[in-house]
Amino acid sequence: MFENLVEILKQNPRKIVYTEGSDARILESAARLKKDGFLTPVLVGNVEEVKAAAAKGGFDIEGLDILDPMTYAGMDEMVETMVALRKGKMTAEDCRKNLQKGNYFGTMLVKMGVADCLLGGATYSTADTVRPALQLIKTKPGNTLVSSCFIMVREDEMLAMGDCAINISYEDKKDKEGNVTQTAAEQLAEVAVETEKTARIFGMDPKVAMLSYSTHGSGKGHSVDVVREATEIVKAQHPEMKIDGEMQFDAAVSPEVGQLKFPGSPVAGYANTFIFPEIQSGNIGYKIAARLGGFAAYGPVLQGLNAPINDLSRGCNAEEVYQMSIITAALA
Repeated sequence: MFENLVEILKQNPRKIVYTEGSDARILESAARLKKDGFLTPVLVGNVEEVKAAAAKGGFDIEGLDILDPMTYAGMDEMVETMVALRKGKMTAEDCRKNLQKGNYFGTMLVKMGVADCLLGGATYSTADTVRPALQLIKTKPGNTLVSSCFIMVREDEMLAMGDCAINISYEDKKDKEGNVTQTAAEQLAEVAVETEKTARIFGMDPKVAMLSYSTHGSGKGHSVDVVREATEIVKAQHPEMKIDGEMQFDAAVSPEVGQLKFPGSPVAGYANTFIFPEIQSGNIGYKIAARLGGFAAYGPVLQGLNAPINDLSRGCNAEEVYQMSIITAALA
């Protein structure tokens, strides 16, 4: 998998900004990327602190950009741009205060084209990584939400699973008058489309299973209806996609079970991309695959944003930072 992504980066030079530049795990990854030469790191933090941390760990970051929010020459322009982006929701003083934080500062570096993508979360929470992205990078045209996907790898086998980290559940969105502006099914359909796109970036031929406790009408109820309706929406909007549902997991992966319960489906029994009906089942599902199935889990890969912004686990190691750096930049 990584060989293909590295080739993409060799052909398209990119810069990745790290919001926690003095963290030893970040510095180890940055030094490794500098040596490899196919991706350029940009480190956020106090210059002396970053250099001292690198020297302590024995990491060669000579020549890499280290940008300090407190001394950044373009801060006035950055504040002005952020005020315009927030459209009255933040004063210039509020923006300047937020931009002193690595997560907001790094996100604005991407917004203003200084870097192509961002990786954060070694010390920040997921919310602290996603919030600036939603406020400043915003969702792509036609998208209404941010979702996530885990790429699961076991030897030559690759799976995609979404959304396992961002959207807790899918409920109808309503305006102040109580009118539905977006249904739960429309939101789930968007997650399915974005996860299919992510799977393609990783070289997969996605066969998308919309998961449920029901297969092809065997169960009833609101949660089943949402999955079934989401499937119909995707089929109508993207007839080229290989997608089916609703279906149980065994019907999704076992040809014998899938074709018995869902005869004629091009996906049932052969799925490699799985869309979960809410975060609980998604989070449990990908961790079962990792812990009991022996799959390595890469992600969460954030989807739906105007630029690649990805989140690290606070328990990550330098190897995971390096791998997520390659994944994030390849999405740019």
